[in-house]
Amino acid sequence: MRILLTNDDGIEAEGLACLERIARTLSDDVWICAPAVEQSGKGRGITLTEPLRVNRMGDKRFAVTGTPTDCVVLAVNDLMPERPDLVLSGVNRGHNVGEDCSYSGTVAGALQGMAFGIRSIALSQSLERFHDEVTAHWETAETHAPPILSRLMAQEWHEGVMWNINFPARAPEAVTEVEVTRQGFRQIGEMHAVKRTDLRGRDYYWMSFRGEKQDHATGTDLRAMDEGRISVTPLHIDLTHRPSMHDLKGVLGGAVPRTVG
Repeated sequence: MRILLTNDDGIEAEGLACLERIARTLSDDVWICAPAVEQSGKGRGITLTEPLRVNRMGDKRFAVTGTPTDCVVLAVNDLMPERPDLVLSGVNRGHNVGEDCSYSGTVAGALQGMAFGIRSIALSQSLERFHDEVTAHWETAETHAPPILSRLMAQEWHEGVMWNINFPARAPEAVTEVEVTRQGFRQIGEMHAVKRTDLRGRDYYWMSFRGEKQDHATGTDLRAMDEGRISVTPLHIDLTHRPSMHDLKGVLGGAVPRTVG
């Protein structure tokens, strides 16, 4: 089995080294194509206004001056001699749950693999607190990911679906359950901009999260992280809200409506 690895934390990220160790429990044919620098929060962005540079870092290892989506596109179409059988994205430093999924570069890497018709999985390791001094429990992802990945690979997958796996911020022995979850949503207002002033008196902003304690719905990826369970969520790209589509067909379907004068 040929496996392609990518991430959004960059080619030198500790989580990518963790993912490589995980991948090598499944196969010896492991390729890495990851951003040269951190691309967190870039979502499914692609680079259209400047060239992409590729630096060969070693055998089957490439750094790209672009996003995770760029990395997967380049790897599949140009850098690898044959298409991979599996794309793994991560292991992200910090969980990707709830609305994180819509702007996560980690999830985006897996979504692009899925768009190519390749089985794809995103993996993230939750943190007690998102701060540089906090050390992630990489050993938790490394311990529990291989058997979960093996079981997923043995299953039939629906077309157009990828899996988003999040490991809770606990030591491996403290994690005893896996839950198949749906994507949850936080209360409005957790993400906000913090206004500051530089030394020349000019305002600037840092995007931030308030991180307030919330009561997340049962069965969601957010609740699983709160309660220390591994969350496994099927995701797809289709953003269509089908109930609204059905309701509008009787209002806007057919001839173009004309203004009554």
